[in-house]
Amino acid sequence: MADTGTTVVRRGGAGNWIRGQMRNIAPFVTLIFLVVFFSLSSDSFFTFGNFWNILNQISITAIIAVGLTFVILCAEIDLSVAAVANVTGIVVAFFTLQESYVNIANLPLPGAFAILIALAVCFTIGLVTAFGVTMIGIPSFIMTLAIMQIADGMSALFVRGQIAYAVPSFVQTLGAGSFYGVPWIVILAGLFLLVAHLVLTYTRFGRYVYMVGGNREAAEYSGVNVKFIIGAVLVIGAVCSGVAGMVGVAYFGSAQQNEFTTYLLDAIAAVVVGGTSLFGGRGGIPNTIVGLLVLGVLNNGLDHIQIDPFLKVLIRGLILLAALIINVYAQKLRSNNDRAGD
Repeated sequence: MADTGTTVVRRGGAGNWIRGQMRNIAPFVTLIFLVVFFSLSSDSFFTFGNFWNILNQISITAIIAVGLTFVILCAEIDLSVAAVANVTGIVVAFFTLQESYVNIANLPLPGAFAILIALAVCFTIGLVTAFGVTMIGIPSFIMTLAIMQIADGMSALFVRGQIAYAVPSFVQTLGAGSFYGVPWIVILAGLFLLVAHLVLTYTRFGRYVYMVGGNREAAEYSGVNVKFIIGAVLVIGAVCSGVAGMVGVAYFGSAQQNEFTTYLLDAIAAVVVGGTSLFGGRGGIPNTIVGLLVLGVLNNGLDHIQIDPFLKVLIRGLILLAALIINVYAQKLRSNNDRAGD
């Protein structure tokens, strides 16, 4: 009987493995196809300089996507990430201008006060979101939608239709400076991705994130504090968005209302297109990296072939739709395999 079972597994092994890994294989194949297509379509695409351009262009999205990866792995969603990035960037610019009013005894404060206030704002927003979701029981979709509106209102209150240009020198260096030719913002994004991967792969907290996303009820029976894990990932998402907002202001050269609006779709798309399951428990930072590269290559490549910008948005939407279909299909296959195993 044991031999028969082994034979059945081996007989369907290759096909089952491919279907089971579709969520991971499809984004990688898409990335290779896009690189080949744009390389053949434009002489200026496949160059070392353009490679750095792509990394530079996806860096802000990458930092936001790190936090979203934690959230989505727990089978939650955060629609406030772009708004949190925007208000944090505006706050750091606003309080950089106001430091002269709080600088006691004329002591030099090279942006430290503004940075701390901005970090406190995004951290507090994350705590409020976590409280609403875990303690009150508001679904994360609705809660973060409300937080998005609140953060947008805060942004409008601070800037009042104006544009702020001042940022702390440290933030300016991270957002617009370079280290031996490598942009600091690329290095910062790489560090965020690396640390997040190490946390998710090698720490107890990371294992709990996958457990909560994979089977919340089983995680509770195993002694995992599910509410704490969900709350923690929502705070992580807010802080990552806040950091992205601060360096993003330096990257763009100004802080203004609705500056980061497009990053909501970009960050979600990067996580989902990369193969992290919307249903939680599957995926991770390597998937997010592939998703970021797919979006980066797509956006950059379409600029090189000078396509209609409206068509560019349509193509991005179609690719996201395809990723969602694959995501849902892979989840159904997983459920069918689990039932067959029982």
